[in-house]
Amino acid sequence: MADLKVRTRPVGASAVLGRTGFPHVTSATGGEIDIVTSPSQPGFNPLDLLYSSLSACLVLSARMAASQLGVLDRITELKADVTGEKATEGLSRVKTFNIVFSIKGDIDEETRQKIAHAAEDEICTVSNTIRGNPEFSTVISG
Repeated sequence: MADLKVRTRPVGASAVLGRTGFPHVTSATGGEIDIVTSPSQPGFNPLDLLYSSLSACLVLSARMAASQLGVLDRITELKADVTGEKATEGLSRVKTFNIVFSIKGDIDEETRQKIAHAAEDEICTVSNTIRGNPEFSTVISG
């Protein structure tokens, strides 16, 4: 039997902001995105990135779930629309994530439910992290 080598992807991001302007974010692999803050500016703001991370993780996880269930060949499209509602009291945070899954293909409703629940409750690292209580380790320098 051949030895399988698991390749890991570097993860992380760095945001830089001057005295004026907008944050510029670079991923550990060199991806770049400029952050916007004006309501009329096209682009991503920090909350959009949070919702984007969750939606992307959910569709990738749904594809994995469909594969595990043996129905991936019958799936034509996986879509997760994610929005949220901010808390009105206490710390500034998202109180509720609203997720709308669309799973298109030649599968029944029960299988759609299984895929969505496996993706959201078992496979997706982002949803599992949001539901958990992750620790923060912060280093401050000058």
